[in-house]
Amino acid sequence: MNKPKVIIVMPAYNAAKTIAKTIGDIPKGLVSEIIVVDDHSTDDTVKVARKLGLTVFEHPNNLGYGGNQKTCYWEALKRNPDVVVMLHPDYQYDSSLLSDLVTPIINNKYDFMFGNRIHSRQEAFDGGMPKRKYFFNRLFTILANTVLGLNHPEYLSGLRAYSIKSLKLVPFQRFSNDFAFDQQFMFSAVSFGLRIGSIPIPTRYYNDSSSIQWWPGVKFGLESLWVLFRLFLHQNGIFKSEWFRHSGIRHSPT
Repeated sequence: MNKPKVIIVMPAYNAAKTIAKTIGDIPKGLVSEIIVVDDHSTDDTVKVARKLGLTVFEHPNNLGYGGNQKTCYWEALKRNPDVVVMLHPDYQYDSSLLSDLVTPIINNKYDFMFGNRIHSRQEAFDGGMPKRKYFFNRLFTILANTVLGLNHPEYLSGLRAYSIKSLKLVPFQRFSNDFAFDQQFMFSAVSFGLRIGSIPIPTRYYNDSSSIQWWPGVKFGLESLWVLFRLFLHQNGIFKSEWFRHSGIRHSPT
């Protein structure tokens, strides 16, 4: 059998201090290519990424987190991969666990995998997660599981891996250019019946890691709730959305 083609995409913004550490923890021999999309950083992210030998694309203007991911996936799909991993270059997610993340997709057990950071409240706090983020994470997870009829441990993790089927099926080009992109992708994937799984990963927040500030964080929370409400309306035939599968919500075992 041919070796599966695994491509890592990194939506980068001011990650010059952390990208080398993130790359250094990736298991050797796992990845075919690492693509960095720089969203008009004001530091040396591009220079450092190129020095590391990574494939780099630069946005001439800041498009936002979702806009960055769209470029990441478009470029990855051109290379016809088996699995695409979205890894933040800010060292917030443990890249040494990527083999565990992609193996279920390679073995065709799941279409979409994410890293679950929430194992206990104390462990999340010990890992540096701010209390306000922890409690919103828990509230949002309860609401999302209630609407979806699922039991995922969290929905806000930024460590994700997708099969090529997922990236071709989910209409991510229609999603927000802002932070709501991840939730739109997750809920759309559910609506299309994709098999979604998770692996446990540690919670870790560092001073050099990116973090949403207070007002953008409030905006992100409201937008995430709006995406969930849109899914609820779509699911019940009240208002159909182009984000989701139009023939109704179809769940697959997870």
